[in-house]
Amino acid sequence: MLKANHPGLHQLVNQLPWHDVPLGHRSRDASRGRDEIRRIKAATVNRLPFPHAAQGLQIVRRTVRDGKTSIDRAYALTSLDTLHLQAAELAVFVRRHWWIENKEHHVRDVTFREGASRVRTGTAPRAMAGLRNLALGTLRLDGWTSIAKGLRHHSRRPDRPLTALGID
Repeated sequence: MLKANHPGLHQLVNQLPWHDVPLGHRSRDASRGRDEIRRIKAATVNRLPFPHAAQGLQIVRRTVRDGKTSIDRAYALTSLDTLHLQAAELAVFVRRHWWIENKEHHVRDVTFREGASRVRTGTAPRAMAGLRNLALGTLRLDGWTSIAKGLRHHSRRPDRPLTALGID
């Protein structure tokens, strides 16, 4: 996904003639009190200042929740050309990307409060990330789908984390 940290590249992909590109895939999902329609267009790109870029993507999400409509437009690049991946398959990859984003990064931001960490010097940030990875992996292997609940459960008795790791 192209984000604001690449403003020039984002602008180049945004300025592609998307109105001339046919709709490649459309899907609809209604859950959790919202109705969402996703549309994806894929265009072959040449000479973008991004290594191996073969297709530019425009993803438009129209969401209706509580009678309010919002439209979100996102852009992405892929090195896979149209011979290897069509728009419907790209839509699946985009959904998986957001699933990972929500599953991993949201947990790190909210449950572990990684963004508020004051650990910034030497190898300490890498060590803390490794410990968080260990905690996440252990809780998931132990069957926890809610990391916050798993952390609370294990924090109540110091032997629980050791048992989950197979150290009794």
